[in-house]
Amino acid sequence: MSAPSSSYDASAVRAAADAVLRDHPVLAELGGLFAAAGHELALVGGPVRDALLGRRVSDLDLTTSARPDDVERLVAGWADAVWDVGREFGTLGLRKGDDQIEITTYRTDAYDPTSRKPQVAFGDTLEGDLSRRDFTVNALALRLPSAEFVDEFGGLGDLAAGVLRTPVTPEQSFSDDPLRMMRAARFVAQLGFEADEATTAAMTAMADRIEIVSAERVRDELVKLVCGREPVAGLRLLVDTGLADHVLPELPALRLTADEHHRHKDVYEHSLTVLEQAVELEHRLEQRPDFVVRFAALVHDIGKPRTRRFLDDGTVTFHHHDVVGAKMTRKRMKALRFSNEQIAQVSLLVELHLRFHGYGSGEWTDAAVRRYVRDAGDQLERLHILTRADCTTRNRRKAQRLQRTYDDLERRIEQLAAQEELDAIRPDLDGNQIQQLLGIGPGREVGEAYRFLLDLRLDRGPLGEDLAAEALRAWWSARS
Repeated sequence: MSAPSSSYDASAVRAAADAVLRDHPVLAELGGLFAAAGHELALVGGPVRDALLGRRVSDLDLTTSARPDDVERLVAGWADAVWDVGREFGTLGLRKGDDQIEITTYRTDAYDPTSRKPQVAFGDTLEGDLSRRDFTVNALALRLPSAEFVDEFGGLGDLAAGVLRTPVTPEQSFSDDPLRMMRAARFVAQLGFEADEATTAAMTAMADRIEIVSAERVRDELVKLVCGREPVAGLRLLVDTGLADHVLPELPALRLTADEHHRHKDVYEHSLTVLEQAVELEHRLEQRPDFVVRFAALVHDIGKPRTRRFLDDGTVTFHHHDVVGAKMTRKRMKALRFSNEQIAQVSLLVELHLRFHGYGSGEWTDAAVRRYVRDAGDQLERLHILTRADCTTRNRRKAQRLQRTYDDLERRIEQLAAQEELDAIRPDLDGNQIQQLLGIGPGREVGEAYRFLLDLRLDRGPLGEDLAAEALRAWWSARS
């Protein structure tokens, strides 16, 4: 990603426009189609901003004077496919070759104080449409097919300065759509920008208005924020303005908690550091940014405030904060309408984040290592990242010792995996074999026998069918 330029002259703007039209020639073609029909069309918002920042433009967002029915008629026969994105909001989607495009009619929208859905009214001018955009850096447009650059609200200067400012007053902008307060924090995380003083003040004063926005929209912004280039900066803005009190209250609650080692940092600062370190370790994953490991790093200690206990000697403990934190994680993610899969993944990582500390200096038996792998399941690589990131000590020797110890654990896991196909641990006998051997039918007893054999497998490694059968008969006889 390119950093904001100190300034943008006419040649820089022209070069950005030329680059977009060169990479996406369908834009000029589509612009000519609309112009011939007497309608205006412009590339708007994020694509224009990203082109000026030197970033790759993939999402093509267009705005037009044409109403949705007119748009549909104009592109029929020209586009390879057309579909409704939200006709009531004036938006249609289309595909032409490799390009996917969204076209939205000029509009204004606002929230009713009692409704979670914005009210939409179509507009008639590009300038009016730009005035309702969230921030000036997103209120930039490129008319098509002429490639005329439009900047009515000083967005180019704000882009150069790396500043987030609203086209109209922030109070009006955030009243129109309170989610824009979340978007401010998201753009701080994604672009490395700073919200200006007026924007920050309005976010602080109006933070409770975010509660009128649907959980799904809040969730989507939170995911984009956490997956941004600088997520900690965005999260700090959420906490400092009070927005986090409404969307992720467990995070600011950590500021009240001193950790058990009397570090100068509280648990809030520790959690942000763990997130930063998890981001640095993401290269271990095939796909990144990875929301699951980042969010787990952020919330891994949210159980500490509820489990904090003061001992007579002045020390503080947080016993079982891992289990409590996993439960709190599930509850918060469910409230934010995350998928069951993501809830299960993040909460499992929170629950297991302390497990490694029982490893000591490598005292675990092979059976304990197998259980570690079995319990982590398909989250093992993410657990490696979280556990390593959770080391924030400034004591260099201690940090190096922890790293060496975890290196040793990973080596043992690799060795056992090579020996035993550890990632697919199963008993030496399956359910059908158990039934045949014991002369029983399907039922609870088969499950008990299966768990016995699985524990035996974890404790002793692969036995083979004969030894497993012998052990099962002995267990069954003693049980009977």
